[in-house]
Amino acid sequence: MSAFLTWLENVWLSALIRESALAFPIVETIHVIALALVVGSIAIVDLRLLGLASTDRTVSQLCREVLSWTWGAFVLAVITGVLMFASHANEYFANTAFQVKILLLLAAGINMLAFQLVTYRGVAQWDRDARLPLPARIAGAISLTCWIGVVFFGRWIGFTMTPS
Repeated sequence: MSAFLTWLENVWLSALIRESALAFPIVETIHVIALALVVGSIAIVDLRLLGLASTDRTVSQLCREVLSWTWGAFVLAVITGVLMFASHANEYFANTAFQVKILLLLAAGINMLAFQLVTYRGVAQWDRDARLPLPARIAGAISLTCWIGVVFFGRWIGFTMTPS
């Protein structure tokens, strides 16, 4: 794995991002903005699932309006995240905060898949209810917790990386 990470760090784009005075801060800024859009749009849906916000709107309507923004921002966050990772692959790979962030991203993804494939299939029955069924509320709580953790540990990476 170390050989692959070293190779990744030596790709010309990785070296450019690492060695340029402006490239990494620009990529990081785009990453933070994209992540804010991801977390913000997901929080809107999660808070609706929990019955804490937007209860005047159906879940399906809210998902239709918000989740296209989520996916666009998520793609941008992944691209910029990969670019930042590649610039210091060995350091990120060994960083505990980074490892936890990735695990939380995976947990959020599994939670989303379970929600979409199981719980959301019954949305027509509970779409308009202010208090949604327990599985929907649990999915919202897990999602919100995972994404708050992603933000926390993502920010913590900056405090735990060895300065170059």
